[in-house]
This record gives sequence, structure tokens and C-alpha cells, in this order.
Amino acid sequence: MKTLRKHLEMLKADGKTLIVPYIMAGDHARGIDGLPEMIAFLAATGASAIEVGIPFSDPVADGPVIELAGIRSLKNGTTLTKVVEVLKTVKTDVPLVIMSYLNPIYKYGIEKFITDLKSTAVKGLILPDVPREHENMIAPFLTDSDIALVPLVTLTSIPERQAELVKDAEGFIYAVTVNGVTGADRDYRADLNTHLAQLSELADAPVLAGFGVSSLAHVENFRKAVDGVIVGSYIVKALNESRDDEVADFLKKASLL
Repeated sequence: MKTLRKHLEMLKADGKTLIVPYIMAGDHARGIDGLPEMIAFLAATGASAIEVGIPFSDPVADGPVIELAGIRSLKNGTTLTKVVEVLKTVKTDVPLVIMSYLNPIYKYGIEKFITDLKSTAVKGLILPDVPREHENMIAPFLTDSDIALVPLVTLTSIPERQAELVKDAEGFIYAVTVNGVTGADRDYRADLNTHLAQLSELADAPVLAGFGVSSLAHVENFRKAVDGVIVGSYIVKALNESRDDEVADFLKKASLL
């Protein structure tokens, strides 16, 4: 079992709600140099794992808050190469999960990218623009690594497709809770928890709900059906507005729900 799943399974066994905050690498007053500080802060305030976004000029899954964070990061001169170099210096027991699109990784060199990450705390990879049918572009390079490719399961996935996506998952299952892009203040459909509970029944790996999670009430509700949540836009916006204490309080309380 790879480290990411083992770590999350251990927290789950201890009765913890799994909380994975998202941050955009380079979206900091000090640019990419502020990334270690952001990771240390989230690790100290109860994060089960930390999703690190890579800025990209043409995102397909990012809502307005994260898209603006990506623009700020790019203006700060952030590149995938710089992110990897900084991550090589970060020491943390909390697994990191890179969220990127394929283009930057392809340009970097897929094999080189995975090889360079082996000496970092990165234990997971989320690629929203790579469907299961095209995973063979990157999966072979992950075989001998401790990095898990995290599958995304959408609301439009039929049960047979869901079963295929969650099979042999090595990290966790990213359950997308809305049709569309990320963002806080989303309206969830009435039967969402039923869908999530059915997905949890299919999956052996932990299931985390993401897209629009922005309150403790959201976390408490989703906890009835899944093992935890991924929190992006709320965290990104709060940190950009220097509401660090609010983020710390949210993460600590959410992990106990």
C-alpha cells in the first residue's frame, strides 16, 4: 500500500475526518518562496494531506477563486520546475498531493517529473484533464514510485464507470460534488449524499468529497456519506486575505467532526 492511502487509512481508523486543504503554489506575498511556510502552517493545523496546485494558463476545473490564484502565481513567476525544486527542500510528515494539468508535466518531461518527485513529500497526483483511458501516458512511470494517481469520480459517472474508476485506487477517491468547476457557495443536488454513500460502498480506498466545500456544516453533512473533504476555494481566498487564524480554526474543528 502506498504512503498516501496508508496515512489516510490510519487517520480514518483513529476516527478522524479526513481534511485535505488546497493551496496554489506561488500564490503568496513571497511567491514560490512562501510555499514551505504555507505547507508547514497547514500541516500544523490538522491537514490530513495537502493538495498543492500548479498554476496553468488554461485550467478546465478551476473556479474563479482558484483561477485568480493561478494568475497571481504566474505573475509571481511560478513554474513547475521551481515548484519541484522548492518541494525538494520541504520536510513534512503530511503527504503532499500535486494537482496539475498534463501540459506542464508533459513539457517538464513525464518520466523526469516523477523521478524528481521521488525525493519529495509528494505522495499523490491529481490530473483532472487525463481520463482513465489515457492514464497509460503517466501510470507506467508511477509503478515503482510511492506516488498514487488519484481518480476523480463525477456525478455523471454511471455505476459501472464508478466501479472501474475506484478499482485498485492507491491513494483516495476524489468525489466531485457538482457538475462544473470549483468554487464556494455551490448548491448541491438533493440526492448527493445518496450518490456519495453508494460510491463509498464501491470503493476500498477513502472517499473525499470536493468542489464547493466551504463551511463546517458542509463537512458535517458530507461526513455522513464519505470519509472527508477537500477544501479549495475557501482556503485559497482566506489565506489571500490573511485570515490565517480562521483557516486554522476551520481545519482543527473539521477534523473532529
